[in-house]
Amino acid sequence: MLAVFKKKAVPAAAGVTVSSTETPKTTQVSIESMTRMAREAAQMGREAAELNVALEQTVAELASNQTAFEQLTQQVREVAQRNQLINSATESSHLHVSDARQAVDKIGDGVAGVVDTLRQVASAASDITQIALQTRLVAFNASVEAKRAGEAGKGFSVVAEAVKDLAAKVEESSKLIMSTVTQLDKRIDLLSKEIRDDGTDNHSSFQASLTRSEKGVADIAQAAVANAAVCAEVLESVQALANELAQSSQSLESAKDRSGAFLKVAEHLMEVSVVDGVDTEDSTYIRAVIAGALSISQAFEKAVEDGVINVTDLFDESYQPVAGTNPPQHMTRFVALTDRVLPEIQEPLAAMSPKVVFCAAVDRNAFLPTHNAKFSKPQGGDPVWNTANCRNRRIFNDRTGMAAAQNNRRFLMQTYRRDMGGGKSVLMKEVDAPIRVHGRHWGNLRMAYQF
Repeated sequence: MLAVFKKKAVPAAAGVTVSSTETPKTTQVSIESMTRMAREAAQMGREAAELNVALEQTVAELASNQTAFEQLTQQVREVAQRNQLINSATESSHLHVSDARQAVDKIGDGVAGVVDTLRQVASAASDITQIALQTRLVAFNASVEAKRAGEAGKGFSVVAEAVKDLAAKVEESSKLIMSTVTQLDKRIDLLSKEIRDDGTDNHSSFQASLTRSEKGVADIAQAAVANAAVCAEVLESVQALANELAQSSQSLESAKDRSGAFLKVAEHLMEVSVVDGVDTEDSTYIRAVIAGALSISQAFEKAVEDGVINVTDLFDESYQPVAGTNPPQHMTRFVALTDRVLPEIQEPLAAMSPKVVFCAAVDRNAFLPTHNAKFSKPQGGDPVWNTANCRNRRIFNDRTGMAAAQNNRRFLMQTYRRDMGGGKSVLMKEVDAPIRVHGRHWGNLRMAYQF
């Protein structure tokens, strides 16, 4: 049953090497111990894989949170900067309002001067009116005297009439000036009262409006200062949390690395158990993968020998993207060959047990040209569905995929949780066996199966 593996001396429980001359009873006890160790190693591998996956998810979540905190920190900084701009703007506004108040005060002084001047004009117009009235009386008296003088007073009578008419016009114009000045004086006086702060509660005055503006600007400045202080406190707290998150992320990253090392130890124990001649639950899969990899090597060598493909094309590494694919698929010059020869080897292996999830060959760069039929559906418009059902022509160069692709040992065991797409994942073991073409490493045959 274990013809594939080379028998080695099996270490006894006390650490003494059991030779081929030991009694069958002792050998049986050692085999039972190794079998038990293999089962325990498998269980340890499962737990280590679960821990490793949990740590990877936690590290990823922390990285996402760290990014969110960095964005939050940047936003708080921007808010603080905007508050600083508001504070600067309000200080400038306060200065402008002060300038406006001074300008209004100057205008008020000017308006007051205009009022005084208008009152002087009104006084002068009143004086002119009195003079005009007196002139009319004098002209009237002169006219009477001219009429008494008869022919001798005719010329003087004409002058007296002209003076009387002129006086009447001057009086009329003076009264018009006085009326206009009086109306203008009232209007300017009202304007002056609005401009000047008369100490009353006149909310419609310019000074009251300016006072309200000054108060509004002062309130904005005070709010901006308060906001800036709050932003500074929030920024300090967020920065502290971000630093703690970064430290936690580093610690978890270190724990993940140690968990990965522990997982490798568990995988190595499972490998050693099989190589040392213990028939475990993995032995059947290991033998099948090694035999399958050998069959693929022989098929590739025959294709080269028959001229179906040359070595250069078989080892082609120019992965050409397939337009419009999501996730991206690729093509190489050997895909036509793998599509023809791999299914008859891979499909029976994939169907050997209900536990087998997939069995497919990858080249040394983790490119998977030809997958099992159930994972080789034509892509549609849904990337989630494509991820689960269209896994051929894909490059799986994650940690597990690269370890499988570049394996050069007789076989490699790996334990991990596999993303099946659509938010579904399963805990699996994987066995990888190298594919060689005339001694040159082409890639590996990967078989993944559930615990």
